[in-house]
Amino acid sequence: MGNPRPPEGTMLCPTTPKEATMNTQKPVIAVLFGGRSDTRAVSQHSARAVIESIDRDRYRIVPVGIDPSGAWYVYGGSPDAIANGTWLHSPSLIPAAVSPNRHVHGLVLIANGKKLRLDAALPVLHGSGGEDGGVQGALQLAGVPIVGCGAVGSALCADKILSHRIARDAGIAVAHHAVVRATMQLKTMQEAAALIGYPLYVKPPREGFSLGVSRVARPEQLEAALDLAFSFSGEALIEQEIAGREIGVAVLGTTTLSFGVPDEVVLHGAVFDYREKHLRETAEVRVPARLADEEEKAVLALAQRLYRLLACTGFARIDLFLDEAGALFFNEANTIPDLTKRGRFPAMFAAAGISLTGVLTAAIEEAMAR
Repeated sequence: MGNPRPPEGTMLCPTTPKEATMNTQKPVIAVLFGGRSDTRAVSQHSARAVIESIDRDRYRIVPVGIDPSGAWYVYGGSPDAIANGTWLHSPSLIPAAVSPNRHVHGLVLIANGKKLRLDAALPVLHGSGGEDGGVQGALQLAGVPIVGCGAVGSALCADKILSHRIARDAGIAVAHHAVVRATMQLKTMQEAAALIGYPLYVKPPREGFSLGVSRVARPEQLEAALDLAFSFSGEALIEQEIAGREIGVAVLGTTTLSFGVPDEVVLHGAVFDYREKHLRETAEVRVPARLADEEEKAVLALAQRLYRLLACTGFARIDLFLDEAGALFFNEANTIPDLTKRGRFPAMFAAAGISLTGVLTAAIEEAMAR
């Protein structure tokens, strides 16, 4: 029958801190959203989709918002206020923090010291400060099972330099690239770009949703692209453009893996940057991807190999390039993919006949069983 959406304006949190401590029938699942990253708006939309899709007949949901300063709150308002950002002004906010004491196994409410035990936590935090292993490490220290990738997998996948190095050392093709730093002379970076060849991409290595990414068609565009990338990080990747198609694979599981139907990003003259990923003004995502049977087998096999290499658990999206000669390249791994209604990850599993509710149930059960 699906999972009905709460009426607009409904107080979302069916679990008060006291109820969550006392209840022994339904596992208590924290859904973390917001965060300090510039991608927090997407996190909030994803969190609404997740909260509306989790099976409330099986689980009690505790929404936990993280504001731009890094403060944590148990939130009891409506999912619509999460999506539009007005949750920050809700009178329902209760300041809280993760306790490193594994006997607490969850949160401590700052005002009165009461404990809120969690059976699992699902971080829906895109970008730096949420997808890079820090939050996951705190939860692991607290003994709270993580729905999704843990600290190691999150940290590796969030760092494009490290993940590319791991893939390359395992014999998997990656785009030719150079790592440059803001302290380098511009001439040195120009020489590195010339060796790679134009057109190319300049990327900050640890940002999500393509924030700070530029396509550079000519040498005179390089300096501005580097300045943009360095505004996010002291390092940048100068990366070869692969002439071909971007293919995505949604992966679910830890021991036994399931796959969504691979998708394909079709660009109509645009860069698949933050704006295009969120608004889709010109870009198109096709499910299924236009792959021959043998190509699809190769795509799924490589995605599985990368998922294991990068210590992914729970779920992730593996992005590949398929060039014009039919060769596959690793692009990146997203440990907390876009889970909104327009998100590629839910669409790939929907094409395989699995709803977001089904995906979340499988991921939650698997996390609690680890």
